[in-house]
Amino acid sequence: MKLTINDLFDLSHSMAGEYLKQFSYPWDALAGIGDLILELGATLSPEEYDHPEENVWIAKDAVRYPNNYIGGPCIIGHETEIRPGAFIRGNALVGNNCVVGNSTELKNVILFDNVQVPHYNYVGDSILGYKAHMGAGSITSNVKSDKKLVIIHNEGEALETGRKKVGALVGDRVEVGCNSVLNPGTVIGRDSNVYPVSCVRGVIPENSIYKEARNIVVKQNLA
Repeated sequence: MKLTINDLFDLSHSMAGEYLKQFSYPWDALAGIGDLILELGATLSPEEYDHPEENVWIAKDAVRYPNNYIGGPCIIGHETEIRPGAFIRGNALVGNNCVVGNSTELKNVILFDNVQVPHYNYVGDSILGYKAHMGAGSITSNVKSDKKLVIIHNEGEALETGRKKVGALVGDRVEVGCNSVLNPGTVIGRDSNVYPVSCVRGVIPENSIYKEARNIVVKQNLA
């Protein structure tokens, strides 16, 4: 499977599009998210974005419910909902029309437009593509149990990330079922679905259904 940024994401659906173009692989972009947010934040119009505290920019038409925490560097896009109990720890670039839900935690992430992480999700050191959706309780695990550097295994090739922390790289329009775990370095191609209560590891091709590790099937075109 091809794992480049252009294979996974439509860059027109993120403020980070120009930044991401300079990299071949998405995990290479994780190190610079904080600096990117600071650079972008300095360019945002005060007519469109509030600047409630240092290094935090929130679109004026975003909906922020009570009882959440937003730490910088962080940008919250237009018409995005930040629901009660959300914990945004910093280095979070959240696109337009997103949902960050109750008891959801974000850290060092890019969420493209229309991403939903609405219930009890942890997303760290990850990139979620346009219209990606994580079901209730699904999380990205971003550190291996042995604390070694994360390696992406793809069709017999071992791609070294050089990073101890890599969560998941989730393509456009991916649906992750409830209570699933995406293990460190998981890559999911566009338009794929993950069954609920899955433990996902490695690379999942685009347009697939992940039922279990030995049962990944190609979606059938019913048109």
